[in-house]
Amino acid sequence: MEQEAGEEPGLGRSTAPKDFHFYHMDLYDSEDRLQLFPGESSRIRREVTQAEDDHELGDEFVDEHRLGTLGYPSYGMRRKDSARDQRGWGLSSEAAEAEEDLGYGGQGLPGQCQDLREAYRYTHGRASEEYECYVIPEEEDEEEPADVFCVTCKTPVRTVEKDFEIHKEHEVTPLNKALESAKDEIHKNMFKLEQQIIEMENFASHLEEVFITVEENFGRQEQNFESHYNEILETLAQKYEEKIQALGEKKKEKLESLYGQLVTCGENLDACRELMETIEEMCHQEKVEFLKDAVAMTDRLGKFLKTKTDVELSAQPEFEDQTLDFSDVEQLMDSINTIPAPSAPVINPQAPNSATGSSVRVCWSLYSDDTVESYQLSYRPVRDSSPGKGQAEFTMTVKETYCSVTNLEPNTQYEFWVIAQNRTGPSPSSEHAVYMTAPSPPTIISEATRSCEEAALICWESGNLNPVDSYTVELIQAETPEASGVTESVVGIPTCESLIQLQPGHSYTIYVRALNVGGTSARSEPATVHTTGSYFQLNKDSCHPWLTISEDGFTVVRGEKKTFRRELPPTKTQFTRCVAVIGNLIPVRGRHYWEVEVDERLDYTIGVACEDVPKQEDLGANCLSWCMRHTFASTRHQYEFLHNRTTPDIRITVAPKKIGILLDYENSKLSFFNVDIAQHLYTFSCQLHQFVHPCFSLEKPGSLKICNGISMPKHVTFF
Repeated sequence: MEQEAGEEPGLGRSTAPKDFHFYHMDLYDSEDRLQLFPGESSRIRREVTQAEDDHELGDEFVDEHRLGTLGYPSYGMRRKDSARDQRGWGLSSEAAEAEEDLGYGGQGLPGQCQDLREAYRYTHGRASEEYECYVIPEEEDEEEPADVFCVTCKTPVRTVEKDFEIHKEHEVTPLNKALESAKDEIHKNMFKLEQQIIEMENFASHLEEVFITVEENFGRQEQNFESHYNEILETLAQKYEEKIQALGEKKKEKLESLYGQLVTCGENLDACRELMETIEEMCHQEKVEFLKDAVAMTDRLGKFLKTKTDVELSAQPEFEDQTLDFSDVEQLMDSINTIPAPSAPVINPQAPNSATGSSVRVCWSLYSDDTVESYQLSYRPVRDSSPGKGQAEFTMTVKETYCSVTNLEPNTQYEFWVIAQNRTGPSPSSEHAVYMTAPSPPTIISEATRSCEEAALICWESGNLNPVDSYTVELIQAETPEASGVTESVVGIPTCESLIQLQPGHSYTIYVRALNVGGTSARSEPATVHTTGSYFQLNKDSCHPWLTISEDGFTVVRGEKKTFRRELPPTKTQFTRCVAVIGNLIPVRGRHYWEVEVDERLDYTIGVACEDVPKQEDLGANCLSWCMRHTFASTRHQYEFLHNRTTPDIRITVAPKKIGILLDYENSKLSFFNVDIAQHLYTFSCQLHQFVHPCFSLEKPGSLKICNGISMPKHVTFF
């Protein structure tokens, strides 16, 4: 019997039901044990496995086999019967009966089965072992995936299932569209979440700045208080020293005066005592001697008594009340309660769309614990990225923490700074911040605007001396009322031109705005674009001097032949030999159609050419131009379809007066038609690896008129 796919080598499967796929799990669990007996033959393992399949699986999987044959699905089973460890390899009576009924029990003799059991015990090194098996379920048909999404129930469903009748009245959408819508919604929410994170980060940064500034401000106030109190203490100490010194001097003066008076009084007392003693001694003398001394004593006593004795106190003992002047101390104390000068304001960075072409809104912040009466906002223009040097400064006083500064130049940078003021004094200046006014509105160049059925190339001039960040093109369909808003906007355009995809057969009103960090400019003057056909202008820089282009730009005239004293120098842009001009066709690969009105007797060449076609060669004389050439001699018309100086032999019987030209990039063809009779003239099969442009040449005096921006005729559309 051939070995089934996925079966381990050496496992016999002859007795297993055909629909079953099972594996002896114990063999995988016992790899290490089997390697202990390398001498055992694979035959014994096959016999053991055969016996296991016959005797162990018969009673366990017979019902599953029967269910499978009856068409019911079979299920995986991994069975572990702990009772087998006790009864060894003995089969139950029910299992034996099932084996006999199914024909599994009579495939070997009892002695052979016993030998197989002994070999199994010897190989596995134990008398009995827990038996594990697993039945692989049959493969069921996979359910078809959901293909629509019920918007009402918010769940994907299948259109083929019976339950879809529940969703018939609900709004359903294709699963891919619902997936894209869910992704867009998630992206929008992620964008909003990112914006919220940025706002919270900015707010946290602002809080951190406020925290640091408040801490610094309180630190400065603490230093201010300490300085004031130290100054008061120094003033009081100085006054104390002055008063103590004045009191000492006054004390010394009074004591010295009293001491002098006391000394004088003592001297007078001594003199009086001496006179008294002398008089007493005279009284005890004899009369003669007494009289002699009495006369002298009388004179002396008279003189002494005539001397005036000062008995008034030279200094009063009362203490004079010393009035202390603390006016300067009171002034210092009052200064402590005075409002401090404000801290330096913090000028905010410029907010988006906060400026116009002539004004800008400047904002700043101040900490809540500062008292401010007014602000001085100063600014000056920034020239050549060197702020503050040689520029006139302007200052204005405002009450709020914002100001709209007007009369500014568009798309110009200005440097701003602000100072807060109160009655105590001004604050330090804030950091300088650079703001920028919005640009001037651009100017659309109508002459350079080109279009076709699928797109339009819009060109404009910036109108600003300084470069801007980007431009935005706004489109409004003519069928849509302008009050309803912008139909479409193309943003982030870095240059002064943009190729925009449009819908065929419509008219659009185009506006252009310029953007910078300050904001968006006003709209430009409108321009109208039609997508009914290919519209282009002639390149005047390529025009030969003998040709004249009309004011509307669609008629080419060659006057009487002019002569030049010397030959024109060759250039890469202007035709100097071939009297020709080239047009500017929009660089879009698709189908372009235009018509040329000609005179039957006019010698002309029309077609297409690459932009770098040699300007010193005739059109059609090189590999970069494909042209139709007409020459008229007497009554004979000659038509050539030239490319690289070769032309096919084609005869045109009806001279065309209006020639239609179809440039088909998709099919690499250039076709010419006689418009009046809807006749196909000729088609070039050309590999256009680069963009080509319409070209026109007049070999004799005359004129031709170009008709573009028109729809393709039916005979051209189905060509």
